[in-house]
Amino acid sequence: MNFFKFIFSKTFLVQLILALIAMVLLVFLGLQWLKVSTNHQDYIEVPNLKKFDLDIVDKKLKEMDLRYEVLDSASYNPDFPPYSVIDHIPKVGTKVKKQRKIYLTLNPGDYAKVQIPDLFINRTLRQVEPSLKSMGLKVGEIIETPYFAKGIVLHLLHEEDTISPGDYITKNSVIDILVSDGSLDFNEKVVPEIKENLNEDLNKTLQNLEDTETN
Repeated sequence: MNFFKFIFSKTFLVQLILALIAMVLLVFLGLQWLKVSTNHQDYIEVPNLKKFDLDIVDKKLKEMDLRYEVLDSASYNPDFPPYSVIDHIPKVGTKVKKQRKIYLTLNPGDYAKVQIPDLFINRTLRQVEPSLKSMGLKVGEIIETPYFAKGIVLHLLHEEDTISPGDYITKNSVIDILVSDGSLDFNEKVVPEIKENLNEDLNKTLQNLEDTETN
């Protein structure tokens, strides 16, 4: 009788519930540990691939049973070797499964080229200088030369060669600008030249008339 009383007593029921809870908890923890220990070898830590060229990366990822895909190249970064990996996804240290694809961003071989428009010549230095910078070019020496108006761009130079509209220049190149200094007087320089040219044309016309009458 005492045994049956104990079985149906409050104390026994509490102990039974606690034992069941402990058993469920132990089973749950055991399953979690088993899952982690079983799958531990299935995960690979993504290595640091930055600054390596594609041949080395290809070999390294194949050895680790990982795949890769090259995304569009980024803008040229002088801090990285040409055609090397600039970035990759997933990042370094990320745990991934075998055959996971790693997405690579490569550094181009050099800066991209930009085309020089025909809008720069005979514009003011104030207009041209920021436009060159916005194209990714560096402004070098400002060279003044005698001309009528002041501050007008006459020529663009790269490594002492004159740049023509339509030419392609590598980004980050240094461009020197030849500008007018306003030192020439229009009346003193141009007007006499115009008069001289008119006199020459008039003399030629008169000479032609004389030749015609002679014939």
